[in-house]
Amino acid sequence: LSTTDSPVLILIKDHNQQVFGSFLSHPLHPSEAFYGTGETFLFLSHPRFKCFRWTGENSFFIKGDLDSFAIGGGSGHFGLWVDERLFLGRSSPCFTFNNCSLSETSDFTILELEAWTFD
Repeated sequence: LSTTDSPVLILIKDHNQQVFGSFLSHPLHPSEAFYGTGETFLFLSHPRFKCFRWTGENSFFIKGDLDSFAIGGGSGHFGLWVDERLFLGRSSPCFTFNNCSLSETSDFTILELEAWTFD
């Protein structure tokens, strides 16, 4: 966990060799409520690139606890959800980013996950 409010870039490669992720306006930390700003977004990277920016529909940017973290939300669906082992994930369309599922299947297995922070 970062001691600063530096942005974080998360890249995931799933079991279908697809690459996608999120840019977080603030680092991940345990929280009861969603936090972050409209600078947060989701994206597809491989095999095609597409960016999903904040729609203004809600402010469900980043939320996490010791069991998982989620990015984007609305109507019980998360744009990106990852379990505490960084092994299982789920992606669904959500109101925050008006995104498609980032993976071919809504539930996926994570082969690789990288997180980069910026100062």
